[in-house]
Amino acid sequence: MCGIMGVSCVPDAARVAYLGLYALQHRGQESAGIVSITPDGKSHVKVGMGLVSETFAEADLQKLTGDVAIGHTRYSTTGSTVLANAQPCLVNYRDGSLAVAHNGNLTNAAAVRKVLVERGSIFTSSSDTEVLVHLIARSEAPDPEFQIRSALERVEGAYSLVIGVGRTLYAVIDPRGFRPLVLGRLGNGVVVASETCALDLVGATFLRELKPGEFVRIVDGVIEELQPLRAKPISRCVFELIYFARPDSDIFGMSVDRVRREAGRRLALEHPAPGADVVFSVPDSSNAMALGYSEASGIKLEHGLIRNHYIGRTFIQPTQSHRVAKVKIKFNPVRGIIEGKRVVVVDDSIVRGTTSRGLVQMIRAAGAREVHLRLASPPITGPCHYGIDTPTREELIASTHSMEEIREYLGVDTLGYLSLEGMVGAAGGGPFCHACFSGDYPTDVPDTVVKIQHASPLTASRA
Repeated sequence: MCGIMGVSCVPDAARVAYLGLYALQHRGQESAGIVSITPDGKSHVKVGMGLVSETFAEADLQKLTGDVAIGHTRYSTTGSTVLANAQPCLVNYRDGSLAVAHNGNLTNAAAVRKVLVERGSIFTSSSDTEVLVHLIARSEAPDPEFQIRSALERVEGAYSLVIGVGRTLYAVIDPRGFRPLVLGRLGNGVVVASETCALDLVGATFLRELKPGEFVRIVDGVIEELQPLRAKPISRCVFELIYFARPDSDIFGMSVDRVRREAGRRLALEHPAPGADVVFSVPDSSNAMALGYSEASGIKLEHGLIRNHYIGRTFIQPTQSHRVAKVKIKFNPVRGIIEGKRVVVVDDSIVRGTTSRGLVQMIRAAGAREVHLRLASPPITGPCHYGIDTPTREELIASTHSMEEIREYLGVDTLGYLSLEGMVGAAGGGPFCHACFSGDYPTDVPDTVVKIQHASPLTASRA
């Protein structure tokens, strides 16, 4: 999962991209980068490991001159956490500079990469985005539009892209529409972003969201609709609405906050907690869900857990050791609210179970009389191959444990998950990709795709 930005025909475009990446920081904390393009077509780039605030100093922004920019904030689903995999990717090819920022995951990247390597391509990263760069650069199509189109015809999976060829920006979303991408107007210019919250921060006016398969060209602030990609069944990622997107964003034509609040209401109806004294969220992604649960159940809403906002999201930490360590400093229980009470704890989901188990232990230590855990999504039983970091079934507690085993492991009195029907209904009915919950994958997934998600770059095999 990543956050991407594109800016066209806006003075000091890199600063606009920089601010937009702050709004999209929740989508990735491993690296950040910006490419800027000047009026004469010269490109500048700055990428670095860590947060946006850690990557860019004032001196860096002063060097990123131009009225066109592409930005990216990353966490890895394909490729290791190293500087070589930071984006945007920037190369020079026959039509000038080529910059690519990608949000998603290409399920056939390893197979395509192997063919390219055997034909002489040299890769400098293990990111699937570099596969797209090579496909575009090697295309025999006469102009960038058709080079991009021919490259996308060879890949499968999820992609929302901002691509810069010289001063021209292209924005495109895969035909199934897994990941969001929106357009906004800023003065005479155009802003492209993963979520509307980035438009809000930079002061851009929302124009519209790109539809699945939509392909647009942006030159000097003018948006031109190109022929869309070949249609496929739509499969919007429901987990964007449940967990990943910011609650102040509108994506897939819906308010994220309203979807989460409705999920909480339905959760209260499906899994009531009679006799409970208070309900509170595991902040922040489940705040609206706890509010909905309280509204539907009549149980008093409280702030039982305080989150330290100077630490990132535990779920998207790349290693298990980082996740466990950060849980201990990320939350602190409010003893005055919890002590002696029968509490309902509302969270958006359980992936591995380590965070939830640690939280329950904290709540018990704060004196809770009973702990009733409620999840506003179904059990996650399968890996996501479209951009979420759940690479193996063995890491998913619901794929290897029964409901009673999960309850015992977490140490809660009762456990309740929202049904698949309840979750999809809260999100307006779809069509959605909910493969990680249902096992119904919208694309063919190669057997080797899990093994290569964190692989090193391939080298050519001997003939």
